[in-house]
Amino acid sequence: MNLTDLAVRNAKPKEKPYKLTDGDGMFLLIQPNGGKYWRLAYRYLGRQKTLALGVYPDVGLSLARQRRSEAREALALGSDPSDIKKAGKRAARLAADNSFQNVALAWLDERGSTVQAKQCEKTLARFTADVFPWMGKRPISEIDAPEILTILKRIDSRGARFTAHRVRSEISRVFFFGIKEGHCTANPASGLVKAIPPAQTTHFASITEPAKVGEMLRAFDAFTGTFTVLCALRLAPMLFVRPGELRKAEWPQFDLDRGEWRYLVTKTRTEHLVPLATQAVQILRDLQALTGAGQYVFPGARSRLRPMSDAAINAALRRLGYDTRTEITGHGFRAMARTILHEELEQKPEVIEHQLAHTVPDTLGRAYNRTKFIRERREMMQTWANYLERLKAGSHVAQLGGAMV
Repeated sequence: MNLTDLAVRNAKPKEKPYKLTDGDGMFLLIQPNGGKYWRLAYRYLGRQKTLALGVYPDVGLSLARQRRSEAREALALGSDPSDIKKAGKRAARLAADNSFQNVALAWLDERGSTVQAKQCEKTLARFTADVFPWMGKRPISEIDAPEILTILKRIDSRGARFTAHRVRSEISRVFFFGIKEGHCTANPASGLVKAIPPAQTTHFASITEPAKVGEMLRAFDAFTGTFTVLCALRLAPMLFVRPGELRKAEWPQFDLDRGEWRYLVTKTRTEHLVPLATQAVQILRDLQALTGAGQYVFPGARSRLRPMSDAAINAALRRLGYDTRTEITGHGFRAMARTILHEELEQKPEVIEHQLAHTVPDTLGRAYNRTKFIRERREMMQTWANYLERLKAGSHVAQLGGAMV
């Protein structure tokens, strides 16, 4: 006699397990603890076997019967339904291990040994917000270019075009990693380089007119903040290093007697040498009396164990009345130096680029070398400091045959 939904629902547990049959080998096994389990008894190659069809009430009577029919069809075709079920579970586990999210996390774990932790954290944050919710659980081998493009367009549609391009690049790297590890055989993201319009580069605001540079340097004298920030403000245009490199400067990196500052450029993992003009050395010696006992040249206002805030220079410029969006930023001192050194002081571009620590290959294809052009760079840095000093004094500076008059 076949079962009914009511009979299944009203079946009560007993002291020992018992069965309610539904025909064609299917039965409901009721355990003493109240659990109800669908089972199918069948024979395969002369052996008596049992197949689990699900647990009631998650699997109701109609679904259990459907699974029984599928199992009997497999038997009719000469297959063992238990083997088919095990293969399905293995495929599901493989798909889970092979998901884009799992492969991406494995790539980030490998990448963490070669880049700063913050870079991996930012990539993970972008994936978590913009990628994983839509294709994180998808097998990486099944993801195609249109699926990735949909994600990129969604990011671009909210006005985050730079992020869309960065995410495409990072997705592409995950696929390359997946190919290397055997998770997939192709990289559909590589063909989407031009799928999103190019992002418009916004250059850092900068002052490149000598007269206005002089006005700015004189304005520094009116700064009413801390002496530490004032020194950073005065050194920023003179040294034109990246703002993060300046604020994180450590005293052990300096040899003031030799007039040198050596540190590791985070972006390229190469050592950089900054020749210090006499004016820079004097500023640093004055500051050394205040902060020289600590690690950082420019310690934070709240803790000397940390460098000053990454917003300190820009905040100081704003206090002096400069708009850091349209006039000048801490990073803009690099563009200021590059432009004036080349156009006004006629310094060689390759010498300027080396002092900027840019990894521009030379004619032989060799990348940045910290000691290349060192004599020219020492002379250039002193010339630059002298030039800024004259601008600040309001002197008329012209270039005639390489001499300033």
